[in-house]
This record gives sequence, C-alpha cells and structure tokens, in this order.
Amino acid sequence: PSADCATMLLLLFFGCLALTSAEECGASGDQHELLLSLNRDLLSSLARQEGLPNPSVHVALRLSSHHNLAFESQYLNRLKTELHSHIQSSLSSSQAVTGLLALYTLALKSSCYDLSTVSFAVDERSESLLAHLRRQLEQEKEHLTFSHRPLTNFYQYSLGVLALCVNGDRVNNHVANKLIKAAQHERFKHGDVDSVDTYAVAGVALQCVKNAGFHVHGAAELDAALAKIKQKLLAARGANGHIGNEFSTGQAVQALLAMGSPESEYTAAMEAMRTSVRCNVYHNPMAMSQVLPALHLKSYLSLQNKECVSEDADTLVLEPVEPVVDMPSETKVNLQVEVVTSSEATALYSVDVPKGSTLLEALGLLRDRSVGFTFDTESSLWGPFLSVVNGEQARQSDRRYWSLSSDGAALTEGGASDFKITKAQKITIQNKSY
Repeated sequence: PSADCATMLLLLFFGCLALTSAEECGASGDQHELLLSLNRDLLSSLARQEGLPNPSVHVALRLSSHHNLAFESQYLNRLKTELHSHIQSSLSSSQAVTGLLALYTLALKSSCYDLSTVSFAVDERSESLLAHLRRQLEQEKEHLTFSHRPLTNFYQYSLGVLALCVNGDRVNNHVANKLIKAAQHERFKHGDVDSVDTYAVAGVALQCVKNAGFHVHGAAELDAALAKIKQKLLAARGANGHIGNEFSTGQAVQALLAMGSPESEYTAAMEAMRTSVRCNVYHNPMAMSQVLPALHLKSYLSLQNKECVSEDADTLVLEPVEPVVDMPSETKVNLQVEVVTSSEATALYSVDVPKGSTLLEALGLLRDRSVGFTFDTESSLWGPFLSVVNGEQARQSDRRYWSLSSDGAALTEGGASDFKITKAQKITIQNKSY
C-alpha cells in the first residue's frame, strides 16, 4: 500500500488496554509546566524527524497556547513543498490519499493559509485542494456502496468529512449518510474490536456537520449516530482512566470535548494522559500530536474559528541540546520471534539482542543472522512499520496487516521503532485481516 494510506491504517491497530499506572511515575506536579514540556518535546522532535513532514504535528503546534512562530513557519513551508509534492505524486498515480489530504488541509487551515491558492494537477487539469478532497470522498462513498467498506478505512473517511466541514465546505448528504449509518451499525471495528480512534474522529466530524447545519433533513439519524459514538467512547474507559489505550485517549477526549460532554466524563482521561506524559509514553511525535490538543482542552473542531493574530511567539524556546548517543547495552536478552502467515503457517526464530534495543533494531539483528527471516518496512506518520515479512505482504488492498504482540498481548506502541526490548520475551508477527 502507499505510505499515506498505510499511515491512517496504523491508527486502527491499537486495541488493548493501557498498561501504564499512575503510581509508576507519580500523578503530581505543575500541569502548566507539564504541558509546556510536552510542547517543547514535540517541537524538538522536528529536528530529529526523518521522512515527510507530519501535518498532524503542525496542527498540534498551532492549536497550542505556546508558540515558536519561526519554527512553525519553516514547518509550514516544508508541508507546502515536500508533503504537497508527495500528495501530487499519489494523486497522479490514482492512489487513495483521503486521510493524508485531509490532514494537509487541516494543517493549512491551522495556519490560516488561503486554501483557494492550493491546487493539484491531474491529467493536465488543475483543481483546488478541496475539490480533490471532495473527489476522494466521492470515491470512498462509491466503494462503500458496492463493497460495504470505504476505499481506505472509516478513519480516513471521517478525517475527510471533518476537513471539508471545518473549512466551511458543504459535505455531500450521501457522504455524511454513509458515516452516520456506519456509526449506527457499529462498523468502526478493527477485527472484532471497536476502534476507539475511528469512533473519536467520526464523532468530531459528525459534530461539525451538525453544527454547520449541513444535515437538517436527517437530524434525528445524525443525533442517534452521535449518541452511539459517545456511548462507545464512554464504554471504552478503563480503570486507569485511559479511553481504549494511551494512544487513543487523546483523540477520544477531543471527541468528547467537541460533542460538549460534561467535564466529569473526561477528567480521569485527562489525568491518565498527564501521567503518561510524565512516564514519557508519548515519545512518538504522532502520539504527542494527538494528545497535546486534548490537554489544551481543544479538538480539531477548534480549527473552525482559528485566528492567527496576537500569538505569543516567545513562550516556546528551545535550548541547544547536545546529541545523545545511545550506547548498546552489554546485557543481552533473548528474543523469540514467531511469524504467522496468512495461511497460518508458523516459523519460530531466536536471537539475543542488547537490552533496550527497539523491536526494529532487534528484527534487523535477526535478519542479519541469515536464518531465513526477512522483512521490509514502509514509512508512515507513525514511523516505519512492517509491510513484508518472509516475502509475504500484508496489503491494504487485501484488508490485511502485520499484527505485533508480545507474549500474547498486542503492542500499543506507535510502531516497531518505538517498542523496546527490555526483557526476554516472545514477539509474534501475524498476518491478519481487518
């Protein structure tokens, strides 16, 4: 699959409960300083970032109360050049890029950029960004009509609806209806598990449609869908406060905020996110970008009334930091890697890796041993993810992906480059459908 389609697909993969507890890192401390610290961490991640600029990061920085306008301006220019070129290439080759196009639209909106000046040329015909986004959603809707599922997934579909709505562009009733019906019939799933991320972004999107008065003739169905979404989000609250897990809580809180939920319904989730910030759970820029707006009590719906005036340019200052070189640990831990193909054929490997290695590094060491294990990765907004293992693809076009679990528990980290091997364990890589 294309990297941009796979990016949004990754957001569906985190379905188990969070493992972080408040006792591990302490639940006290100044909330303002904590928020400022997360803001700085996200800003400083830009200097280390590889690959395409991330529009979600830009939106989070722009929704923050603290700014470094020079950095933000530089990043906006990268989005308008590098990301724009990537999307242009994808559109020219007829790839579905609904989610990435929507995030790009939201990023430009967050900087009050004139979207009418942004266009893409396909088949020698130049059209505006919003026109291309409308066309992507029409293609998603048509695919839903005949195959009962979007061309990409409901997460990307929801982002597309939200991006159009936030920019005041009327959402086609047939497009909105498909999302409303999917919510009512509880079709936002990853396998057999509800996708909290998808319910959340669909909630923000449909709340925007309701606020804009785009769906007055189907008001009852729209209200029922929003009620169903809220019910699902509240039912996903865990004992530790997270909604779904650490990586879905930010978007879930954004949805509850957008839908006007009382503070009591998300207070525990706010504290759970603060605890996870203290525990450095959100070291992945994509994860930080989804949590930061929620901690500022904002959602993507806040972009509707964004005004880029009187912004404090001096509250987010980065001090020069000496690069930290991670030395390999002399302590080795044993890692077993089980690969389960789509036909359920199983292969088991074993390798000793330095304690603290990322899963991606560990898999590289295993591959280097020439024992028959091979893999390839693709880039995404979450970082590298597995695309081919032992020569077998898990393609989006086949509705398949490589599921990662440790000792039977699904990994909640953002990607293979985030999860660290700190003890002997068994990693299972399984080709699953969704």
